[in-house]
This record gives sequence, C-alpha cells and structure tokens, in this order.
Amino acid sequence: MIKLISSEREWEELTQDQATFFLLKHSLTCPISSNAKREYERFSEKSDTPCYLLHVQEARQLSNFIQTEYRVRHESPQALCFKQKEPVWHASHHNITEEALQDVVKGL
Repeated sequence: MIKLISSEREWEELTQDQATFFLLKHSLTCPISSNAKREYERFSEKSDTPCYLLHVQEARQLSNFIQTEYRVRHESPQALCFKQKEPVWHASHHNITEEALQDVVKGL
C-alpha cells in the first residue's frame, strides 16, 4: 500500500518511524510520471518495504525541502530509497521500473 504525504510534518514523522522506505515524487500531469507510478504501484504490491507518494504540484514545498535537505536534485518523476534517514538510491523517468526497485531492495 502506498501512502500519500504532502507536508514537512508528515515527512518528519515518516523519517522518525521508518528505517527504510521508498518515495515517489510524482507529477500529476506528465505521462512519463504516470508510467513510473504504475511501475511503483506494481512494486509496492509485492514489497514489504514501505512506499510513499508525493504529488509534486500539491506538495511543492515538501519536494523542495527534500531536494535541499538531502542534496538530491529534483526530477519528476523521481523515486528515492531512504535508509537511516539518508537517500541511498534514486532514479528518474524511465529508470523507475518494478525491476529496478526490486534490485534496490535486494541490495539493502
């Protein structure tokens, strides 16, 4: 199950509660982002790793905060894996696939 987040408060709670998790920065208007989201959804259905979603147009402040705080240049769509409050992997556009996400989990 994917949980939608949109605020810095939710982000702070998330990073306190989860040691490892995935986040997808998703554009509501981009067809490439829609394809990445489908891949992310397929991955989340089979994974035990918590998955979160951020709608860039609705949570621009949070998206910018993550970019600044973790020094990961924003791209949309963009999938990130966090472990112990640090980004350990990220990919964008057509590199976001169910297989790529599964490979990340195998490497954790």
